[in-house]
Amino acid sequence: MVTGHDCEGKARVVDDSHVEPITTAVMPGFAAYRLWGRDERPTFPDDGSPRAAEAWYPPRDGSRFMINTIPPGEQVLPTDLDAASALEEVERQMPGAMAVVEPDAPGMHTTDSIDYVLVVSGEVTLELDDGEQTVLRAGDVVIQNGTRHAWRNHGTETCTIVGVAIGADRVRLS
Repeated sequence: MVTGHDCEGKARVVDDSHVEPITTAVMPGFAAYRLWGRDERPTFPDDGSPRAAEAWYPPRDGSRFMINTIPPGEQVLPTDLDAASALEEVERQMPGAMAVVEPDAPGMHTTDSIDYVLVVSGEVTLELDDGEQTVLRAGDVVIQNGTRHAWRNHGTETCTIVGVAIGADRVRLS
């Protein structure tokens, strides 16, 4: 559900539509639900209409709200997968998402955002630099401060996480 303000500044429900999951052959069993996003800092009153939010991850002052489901086990790509077509599909559905993924370290990625993540169900392992791993279960929260990481499900059931990403600046260390 999305709220906004009418022309008199009164709060109103402006949208209550269903969000379809994004699925792709490159990530079998995964589903991403992009619930909301905007590329600029909000100002109010606001009519609640969707704003520009083209890229999967937010720019500085932008935000994204999403739910992701992560299946258990290691990711196994179909043997007949047309990789080029599959990657084009991911780019169409999740613009820029694959650009932050490390090709030589499956699943590892770094975004210029602070992410507030809540594990809703199942369990997931957060992997950081040098292989450091932390198992998270339903109710656990992670504040991901722009660090290099991967989500891995070593459990037996699908894990659901809810996340809010707020765009940030990154200073390059010399």
